[in-house]
Amino acid sequence: MEEKALKTKPSLEQISPAFGSSFLIRQYSDACNGEKADWHFHPELELIYVNGGSGRRHIGQHLGYFNDGDLILIGSDLPHYGFTDRLTGNKLETVVQMREDFLGERFFDIPEMAPVKRLLELAKKGISFHGEIKDRVGAKIEELLTLDQYDRLLGLLNVLKELANSEEYTVLNAQGVALAIDSKDNDRMNKVYQFIRDHFQEHISLDEIADEVSMTVPAFCRYFKKISKKTFTHFVNEFRVVHASKLLAESSKSITDISFESGFSNFSHFNKQFKLYTGKTPSAYRNSFKRVISPD
Repeated sequence: MEEKALKTKPSLEQISPAFGSSFLIRQYSDACNGEKADWHFHPELELIYVNGGSGRRHIGQHLGYFNDGDLILIGSDLPHYGFTDRLTGNKLETVVQMREDFLGERFFDIPEMAPVKRLLELAKKGISFHGEIKDRVGAKIEELLTLDQYDRLLGLLNVLKELANSEEYTVLNAQGVALAIDSKDNDRMNKVYQFIRDHFQEHISLDEIADEVSMTVPAFCRYFKKISKKTFTHFVNEFRVVHASKLLAESSKSITDISFESGFSNFSHFNKQFKLYTGKTPSAYRNSFKRVISPD
């Protein structure tokens, strides 16, 4: 499986709406058997509601962890990974995909659509919704599949309106996104990201990762910083912290064990990096979760 993933070449995802519809809606109730979509992009906006469960997000330059489901709006051509697999534990995943002009080139320019137009513009950085809006709108997104095509369109517009008027959201790439989507760059970055996902619990040397994509170390460092706006070490540490945050929320393992399981060989370094990325110490982060954590 890992070997296959490394050889997979990401490409522009082709999305075709069902006959008689201007947008595509799909729902998944079965686990993905551990397979996640590769680092990919598409010109369509994507609205995803994950009903329950927990997992990692990788959208643009953002790495994060969601707990108790997620509601995300991803703008056109914003690279991202899939969100659920057999370990996520979610009930359903509902995905709506649409072109920015799916209702005509000027539809969102009319005064009544101004809030939605601002929402779609902000979505280019990726948006995660939380709080009461997540569950309320998430239920409406799931309900879309039960409606006929006309009411489904009206329902989608109502969903976009509610999201546009909500203040319960977080912009995932607040500093903007400058990720290249050239096919050659995507192929290379997919290999890098997949290698990190497979080996983040081990020490990854610059020589090793540079060799993985057939580059010299100096060339790779310049390339990775240009594409991701982060150093390779910064990115790997961030990935490890996201994994650690998941373990802190879901398990009763000791913080020391979690630090080593997340790829940190030095406990004090783990504490420093965790606070740097989350603003909290690992123990404070764990205590912030009010739900009871059952022993392993």
